[in-house]
Amino acid sequence: MNDLLNLLKENARLTNAQLAAMLGKTEQEVADEIHALEQKGIIRGYTAILNEELAQSTEVEALIELRVTPKRDLGFDDIAKTIMMYDEVESVSLMSGAYDLALTVKGESLKEVAMFVSQRLSAMEGVLSTATHFVLKRYKDKGIFIEDEEQDERSMICP
Repeated sequence: MNDLLNLLKENARLTNAQLAAMLGKTEQEVADEIHALEQKGIIRGYTAILNEELAQSTEVEALIELRVTPKRDLGFDDIAKTIMMYDEVESVSLMSGAYDLALTVKGESLKEVAMFVSQRLSAMEGVLSTATHFVLKRYKDKGIFIEDEEQDERSMICP
């Protein structure tokens, strides 16, 4: 199972035939295993990693840190579940350190994301403070290099 999951994490576009050849299994065994992993909720979905610049996306992404007061007997789960219901929120994670929750938020503009933070997140019961960091450029995402950098073939000369 771990070998299959690792291959799918690396490239979810591999066909069942390709996966079967790599794992020494039949296509049907691979298909059944993938189906079982999806049914158990281990595989939650599939996604494409984009070079937003080449895709000409105007979307803005921000990483937002939240300090919150956990609810008695519910901990951080209750506020995290409320936050993740917003369409703007791409991900929510419980963190160690100075902040409790880390969010990834997307919007059409800096102003739209800022208004979401100030009007929805900051005003939410239990939110003590926020810190917003706008993503300016992405170099690597989920292990994939976003841009192929041209290599400078000149040697560095040191005196």
